[in-house]
Amino acid sequence: MSTVALKDVTKVWPDGTVAVSHVGLDVRDGEFLVLLGPSGCGKSTILRMIAGLEDPTSGTILLNGEPVTDVPPRDRQIAMVFQDFALYPHMTVGGNIEFPLKLSGVDPGPRAERIGDVAAALGIGELLGRKPTQLSGGQRQRVAMGRAIVRRPGLFLMDEPLSNLDSGLRAELRAEITGMTRELGVTTMYVTHDQAEALTMADRVAIMRGGVLQDVGTPTEVYGRPATLHVAAFLGSPRMNLLEASVYVHLDRYVVLQLGEQALHLPWHDIRARAIAHYHGERIVVGMRAEALTPVAPDAPGDVLRGRIRYLEHHGHESLAFLDIGATAIVVDELGKLAAGAVPAGGALRRVGGALQRLAGRSERAAPERPEKVSVLSDPGRHHRRPAEVAVRLAPYPAVSPGHPLAIGVRMDALHFFDDRGDRIDVGWR
Repeated sequence: MSTVALKDVTKVWPDGTVAVSHVGLDVRDGEFLVLLGPSGCGKSTILRMIAGLEDPTSGTILLNGEPVTDVPPRDRQIAMVFQDFALYPHMTVGGNIEFPLKLSGVDPGPRAERIGDVAAALGIGELLGRKPTQLSGGQRQRVAMGRAIVRRPGLFLMDEPLSNLDSGLRAELRAEITGMTRELGVTTMYVTHDQAEALTMADRVAIMRGGVLQDVGTPTEVYGRPATLHVAAFLGSPRMNLLEASVYVHLDRYVVLQLGEQALHLPWHDIRARAIAHYHGERIVVGMRAEALTPVAPDAPGDVLRGRIRYLEHHGHESLAFLDIGATAIVVDELGKLAAGAVPAGGALRRVGGALQRLAGRSERAAPERPEKVSVLSDPGRHHRRPAEVAVRLAPYPAVSPGHPLAIGVRMDALHFFDDRGDRIDVGWR
């Protein structure tokens, strides 16, 4: 059994930058949990705190229900796989895999058996006599994973282990990693900025932004019902169309969502209409994914938006048309620089921060207060507005061109709604 719990964990670097702010997260036994977010959002810092390479400024980290703040890394029963492989260049493949077993005092006989089993499982049995410089990137990554697996840890921590590999090899190793960890039944926390990795590998996804945990759920939940505007914008390809809308309520009939000169009508029998009605006379954000939009005849009935194609993207299996409908788009700041701050670019303070805290005792720095949310409809510092270019999926190489008029039918049941603070407007929860 191996579980992880973060209780209101905050990490402040020595220069005062907040890397992680008040994160609470539980990882179940045997679960594959992916920490997803852009660079500098604090996901790797969380992994390093769990491993004991950094100390939290405040909050508690529990492994199997026990606090581990004062437990040294070697005693935490954790194996970590890094982005840069971190292999010993003077050792052979077999020597690299064997090294943690030597440190643990495992006898030579069982050592050889475990090395052989792991190497065979990873398809590197014939490479045991080679040095790391004689291996490809994919082979080196398999060796790094083998060195972690051979210890038979209770918890795997993987920090963007595939980011240095080409796309084809990443896809292959994704399947290998998920299959292997589930076969072993080992709890795994996996850090990535790649949403495809997160959505295909995870049992659950935890999405970070600016050191703040935004959403946690299964891939289906975070994609289908994103908790915040940032999650909605971060997940999906093409990105979700986020449009500014004014709300006008016609009681017992419908709620009008005014998008520039055009409007959509949410029927009153839709249970979400009651929640949206609270924003009568105000502006909200309406999200619509490309799969919620379908080209229709110009005179088609129902909820239809009309515009002109600004440009086309051809992807072989489909084309994307970007349509100017005269609405205003909400563009989410990709880096997500909230008041919580981001990890500094320089790595020196980051590497020694935990060591300094252990030498001098726990940091006396007070944990920062939770950052206040600012209106996404009035603060151009975090988000900015521009004419909307609504992404619509079309057949490959359609018989249209930029400037061509296009009408699109809108699936009202597939729309997403967010308030001016970027939080989901909804009835109940998942």
